[in-house]
Amino acid sequence: MVTEVNPDALSTAQQLDQERAAGQSRGPLHGIPVLIKNNIATDDQMNNTAGSFALLGAKVPRDSTLAAKLRQAGAIILGKANLSQWANFRSNVSDNGWSAYGGQTEGAYYPKQDPSGSSSGSGVSSSIGLAWAALGSETDGSILSPSEVNSLAGIKPSVGLTSRYLVIPISATQDTVGPMARSVKDAAYLLQAIAGPDPNDNYTSAIPNGEVPDYVAACKSDALAGAKFGVPRNVIEAFSSDDSGPVLAAFENFLTTIQNAGGTVVDSNFTLLDEYFQSNNETIVLDTEFISGLASYLSELTVNPLGLTDLEGVRNFTQNFPAEQYPLRDTGVWDSSLALGYNASDIRHYEAVQADRYLSEGLLLGALRNMSLDAVLLPTQFSPSFAAIAQSPVVTIPMGYYPANTTVQMNQRGDLVATSPNYPFGFSFMGDRFTEASLVGYAYALEQLTQVRNTVQPYLVPNTELYQTADE
Repeated sequence: MVTEVNPDALSTAQQLDQERAAGQSRGPLHGIPVLIKNNIATDDQMNNTAGSFALLGAKVPRDSTLAAKLRQAGAIILGKANLSQWANFRSNVSDNGWSAYGGQTEGAYYPKQDPSGSSSGSGVSSSIGLAWAALGSETDGSILSPSEVNSLAGIKPSVGLTSRYLVIPISATQDTVGPMARSVKDAAYLLQAIAGPDPNDNYTSAIPNGEVPDYVAACKSDALAGAKFGVPRNVIEAFSSDDSGPVLAAFENFLTTIQNAGGTVVDSNFTLLDEYFQSNNETIVLDTEFISGLASYLSELTVNPLGLTDLEGVRNFTQNFPAEQYPLRDTGVWDSSLALGYNASDIRHYEAVQADRYLSEGLLLGALRNMSLDAVLLPTQFSPSFAAIAQSPVVTIPMGYYPANTTVQMNQRGDLVATSPNYPFGFSFMGDRFTEASLVGYAYALEQLTQVRNTVQPYLVPNTELYQTADE
């Protein structure tokens, strides 16, 4: 689940200890160990590969903005967490948590558990305490889903709240980076450290007044009182399956808890849900922006061992390098992207972006604004795509676990457990753009009232100390 341990971690810790002994502190994260997803670049001895051998040995000109912010805050970047390769944007028949470079990450709550993705290693590592917390990235579900199934608090920020500079991209329109932690307040501390404007990412210029709220101060136990929440019942009906019983029962219990804490809960159906199911605009946006964004990232490299410049070259390498396991794990996503025949500079890309914005006005954003809601509530497994196309934030917290009599079900490849006893599931607060502080407050208050995370313990327990790996 951790692809590389930072060789500088122990020396950095010693330096930070010396600073603290001298009465100096860089802030709340001073000396705190953090893992980052293996698509967030660091200008040090670690690789940034997105799980592919195509980028092994490549070098960036400087730290990503997020890595630089972590160092400035005094955090110790402990290492790189494995991910679903290329942030789950390569194959139609691979596994969550698998990458050629990092191998297979498994979840912490059941043997061979699907860890979800694409921030798989970040989720499992944070859940079992390999670090205080971790950073994940999300285009559509990649923070929320692995946070959910690893019983974590996860924050998927608004697009533009956190910089994506020198983060291996999928989509400029939808990519965001956020914290995955064992408590809402821990996630809030980490978000505080990484949020803010960056001249290298023009999306961050949309932050209201260029100022970042105090997310830690938002963690108030009475935050639910007086707030108005909406539940899109038509979404729940559309996404529910025969296995959803425990999730839906826990969800209704959480709604009752919110009401008992002074919150108002109303129905708020998404009016364009049928149109959403018929739309392929998000696929067009991601396909075209990946072509353009990957080429841009590759052009930034100061060392590029294979001389790769575009997706076609990366695909050719992947299909011919045995460790990439092609065709067992195909390149179907890339094949579709390249088959379009155009990139993000084409008018058809712009039209797809605009179509998603229109859809959002009849989905999440429309419900929030038309009904004067403070947040929309959903089981986390139903929430990601609506927030993805709206570029809006979501905070997930643990809501429960599948019961002991749950029938074990495997994933589509038959090699990971997709449902099992003790399999975690989550509850999401979904908001308008740049309303993270409010969502954090609601999530913190509900977390304190329910305390679900510690009711079931992971079966995986770490048994290796940092010095045993960092010195190797």
